[in-house]
Amino acid sequence: MSVSVPLQTPTSLISRTGPKLCFHNQKYLCPTSLKRKRYHLRYDRFPSPLRTFKCSSQRQSADQAQEYEFERLFSNLNQATLKREPGSLSSAIFLVAGTTVGAGILAIPAVTQESGFLASAVACILCWIFMVATGLLIAEVNVNTMCELGSGGVSLVSMARRTLGSVGVQIACWSYISIHYALLVAYVARSSDILTNYLGVPLWESATLFSLVLGGICFFGSQRLIGAINGILVFGIIASFAALVAVASGGLEWDTLLKANFEAIPMSIPIIVLSFVYQNVVPVLCTNLEGNMSKVRTAIVLGTAIPLGLFLVWNAVILGSITNLEMGTDKMIDPLQQLRSSNGVGPIIEVFSLLAIATSYIGFVLGLSDFLADLLKLPTGENRPQPYLLTLIPPLVLALLDPEIFFKALDFAGTYGAES
Repeated sequence: MSVSVPLQTPTSLISRTGPKLCFHNQKYLCPTSLKRKRYHLRYDRFPSPLRTFKCSSQRQSADQAQEYEFERLFSNLNQATLKREPGSLSSAIFLVAGTTVGAGILAIPAVTQESGFLASAVACILCWIFMVATGLLIAEVNVNTMCELGSGGVSLVSMARRTLGSVGVQIACWSYISIHYALLVAYVARSSDILTNYLGVPLWESATLFSLVLGGICFFGSQRLIGAINGILVFGIIASFAALVAVASGGLEWDTLLKANFEAIPMSIPIIVLSFVYQNVVPVLCTNLEGNMSKVRTAIVLGTAIPLGLFLVWNAVILGSITNLEMGTDKMIDPLQQLRSSNGVGPIIEVFSLLAIATSYIGFVLGLSDFLADLLKLPTGENRPQPYLLTLIPPLVLALLDPEIFFKALDFAGTYGAES
């Protein structure tokens, strides 16, 4: 058995940990073992910049060639303690779920009211299957690129360079940047509106507060701290969602849920697809989970299945509780506004909305800052402020210039970003 394994790779900008091989008894060992055996590394030279070793079993004869798949490609080490800090599967699931449950879920009832719950449910399930498949494909390419480059923390820029060529890199970069900025603008605009209503402060203060607090967590927080905060926010989403369903379902009209207008589905596809966007954090998952594809697949499937269930129940409660919605108009109607006034569940809706936006904001800030750092070819291993400033400031400025930009930003991101 012979496997090429990278000796040392640059520190990940997201996890702040550098993937390295284990060093034990003056020997470099493979990052994991099969059937509790150790595989010793022998080497002849140290090519630069990538150092590659051959990993061989001590009990293997020349005519007994075997191939093994390692559980992980490398080990994440804390730079201060030099101890391994493996990524948590539960944190990875929460990161995917939190990134997915964002502003899109707030807009789904508005864009599916004409098609009805039954037709929109079919569309949601089909879009979920498609988006899961794309995420799994991105994960495969990401891990393969890690193997080729001998580097952890591989972003979509490096993946595009290795697979799509110069033209593909340009298309991928512009698509990635456009959807991220559009969604971050929508998140800041909606969250600032909620905070302004509750805190009674000017719009620019609430928008700045939201951006600085969550942006500061992403910049200063460790991988473990960010995962813990994101997990708490996701649990808050589930709790507020359960309270909202319990209160609003009392006026649910079951006959309304049987409505199906499949001809109106195409108009809602951009927002539905947008609601399942999480692919920006797939490179982060692959790095934090040390290239363990089994865990990455589990995180993607379960992390998106949770939002799918929330989307279906959310849409059923909203569309089933609101009657006499205006149809055939060009103006986007928000059923949540009617639900707030009719059922008195405004505070619960606002809490749920703010938590959903916050979790997605964290995921998109992490993904875009890592992407920009790779695009600008900044040194890895150091937490540079430039990518975070480029991530946080433009959406904040655009949201303040047009406070009514929420639906327009979502529609742009769903039409031109997610579908790219």
